[in-house]
Amino acid sequence: MPTSGGSGRILTATAVAAVLLAGAAGCADKGGGSSAGTAASATASASASVPVSPAVTATAPATTTASGAPSVSASPSASPTRTPAPPPAAPTRLSVSVDTRGGALSLVRGGAGQEFTVTLRNGNSAEYRHVLVAFQMEFLVGEPGDRPGSGPGFLLERLDVASGTWRPADLRIANDVKPLSLFTGGAPLAREAVRVERYRMRATSGGPTGSSPVVVSFVDTDADREVAAHVVLKHSTR
Repeated sequence: MPTSGGSGRILTATAVAAVLLAGAAGCADKGGGSSAGTAASATASASASVPVSPAVTATAPATTTASGAPSVSASPSASPTRTPAPPPAAPTRLSVSVDTRGGALSLVRGGAGQEFTVTLRNGNSAEYRHVLVAFQMEFLVGEPGDRPGSGPGFLLERLDVASGTWRPADLRIANDVKPLSLFTGGAPLAREAVRVERYRMRATSGGPTGSSPVVVSFVDTDADREVAAHVVLKHSTR
């Protein structure tokens, strides 16, 4: 008894083919050569009626290059790697320096003045609208037998770069501290800017002798009159 489904169909086709072959064989005994052709035709018909299950295989389409060699398609490349942004620069602040011959002011009463430079190097943290360079020193006590005359004992000057001339600059001689609220003026200083100023100081013939440091202060006159920095410059007059 034939089974159901595809197997049943295959068995039925086989049985039909057997019957046809048997009939063809019988006819061969009667009809000779023509029966052989009939048998061959029946065999071909039986073979054509047998279903063949298709192969489930998939092949990737192959492409050829101009040279005839097969070309293998490349997998899509990964997305380009982004270069990380550089870290922010470390914060820097205002730095100052005072430079002169020998690292100190060595003056002679009534003699020539001695030059020095003041350098401001701003950092990247703040921008100043007005930075004032202020000078102060204490009174000289004087040496034994010294008889200073009248008038100012010292003269401080600043070089005006535009005109190339020396102009008087403020030098406060006192033993107390000047209130910051009294400081005004100053020049701007942008971020990471450098400002260099030239000064000279001399001791007048009527002034005292002795030693007293000169305090150079850098005052931000816009931010509650705070002192941004200061430098002490050694000084002596003989």
